[in-house]
Amino acid sequence: MIIAIGGTAGSGTTTAAKVLAEKLNIPFLSAGSIFREMAAERGMTPVEFGKFAEGNTDIDKEIDNRQAELAKEAQDLIVEGRLSAYFVDADLKVCFTAPLDVRARRVCEREDKSFELAKREIIAREESEAIRYRDIHNIDIRNMDIYDLIINTDSFDPDSIAEIILTTIKVI
Repeated sequence: MIIAIGGTAGSGTTTAAKVLAEKLNIPFLSAGSIFREMAAERGMTPVEFGKFAEGNTDIDKEIDNRQAELAKEAQDLIVEGRLSAYFVDADLKVCFTAPLDVRARRVCEREDKSFELAKREIIAREESEAIRYRDIHNIDIRNMDIYDLIINTDSFDPDSIAEIILTTIKVI
């Protein structure tokens, strides 16, 4: 089974996807790991590569293509990334969301920054991504029609989120 998990910054996609992968005993692949791999291939740190990727649409396209190719080759895989559901032929497409303040709190704790800074950065990132994804792929990231399941992660811990997905898998 191929499962694509996407969501907003701070919604818990990586954490819950890893828990789900453990429960299903199948591999986990994140767009972030592909990004880091691409940086290493070019002899760059992730920060250097991030600067390089700004304004270079080929980088975004390569990340998306690599995810899609790896998913095609796999029998079972959980693919996590903001646009994974758009490029991976998945049996189940899941989107995580949570209120902005909840996501900002999670990010400020994870990245050791102030709540206000985390909140501003999330807003700026989401505005930037909405423009980039529309310009590069003609995708409206705010349109949830592509997803089979949308979970507000504010109400659940990662284990519970994985259980919701496992229950959904049983009925599809």
